Amino acid sequence: MINKMAADGYLVEDMCGLWEVSASGYYAWVKRGPSRRRQADEALAVEIKRIHQASRKTYGSPRIMKQLRKAGVRCGRKRVARIMKQETIKGAQKARFRPRTTDSRHDYPVSPNRLEGMAIDYLNQVWTSDITYIPTMEGWLYLAAFMDLKSRRIKGWRLRDHLTTELVEDAFRQAIFRNRPGPGLIVHSDRGCQYASHQFRQILVQHQALSSMSGKGNCYDNAAMESFWATLKTDLNIRQPFKTKEDARQAIFDYIETFYNRVRLHSYRLTMKPNVSNYVHKHFARSVRKSGARSESFMKTIARYTNCRITTLALF
Repeated sequence: MINKMAADGYLVEDMCGLWEVSASGYYAWVKRGPSRRRQADEALAVEIKRIHQASRKTYGSPRIMKQLRKAGVRCGRKRVARIMKQETIKGAQKARFRPRTTDSRHDYPVSPNRLEGMAIDYLNQVWTSDITYIPTMEGWLYLAAFMDLKSRRIKGWRLRDHLTTELVEDAFRQAIFRNRPGPGLIVHSDRGCQYASHQFRQILVQHQALSSMSGKGNCYDNAAMESFWATLKTDLNIRQPFKTKEDARQAIFDYIETFYNRVRLHSYRLTMKPNVSNYVHKHFARSVRKSGARSESFMKTIARYTNCRITTLALF
């Protein structure tokens, strides 16, 4: 404060008397320069800015702290938050969540909710799916996606200018082609006509998958997908429509395939990216099966690292 007022022409002696400090103490402070803590904060601010830019300006203090700790930098979330505030660095903030449910007024059969009380233990056990709207100056686009509930990885997705059953079919076929899940896969969705249609149910039967649907009027049954839509629209800053449909396609492809699946830390498991979680569960547990090791202590160790139950390790 004295330094700033002295720069404005006020006498240092007068300001020191006002703040009840000695003039000699003030001059000693000026010569001393920034403290070690201040210097460390300035160096940390450089790293915080770098991580924030690499995250496409989406990370807040929790994710930035995790990235710093991975790089060997010891810091707490409050310190990171303080420096971000000083440097006016902000993570992307989601809009206020307002539950909206799909219109389920159709004559198709409705599947039971198979997720009630179920523990999600391994990859390709449960995929959840939903459809959202993407605004453009040329009209609406519709995005359907399938997410693995264990790794939170987007397994398949499609962006089209129509809201027919083919939109969901194409996204599901892409997910099947990429991942080749085994029999018994549970596909959870809302009660929308696209998922309840005979056309989509036949595809599920062909791939030995089971349909599961949310309770009527209960949007929280499909909270993982709702959260993904909010994250996508927040990170892409979709507050205004895209200029063209092609701009929207390129932005969403880049976000899902380049950033979300490969780079972005997920709040469900902050220490692991979706593709890393997918790799760990798939390949680490597979090595257990090949090694033939089945001692109780060894299985418990593997279960701890893969976050799986011991009884499910043989399923990989």
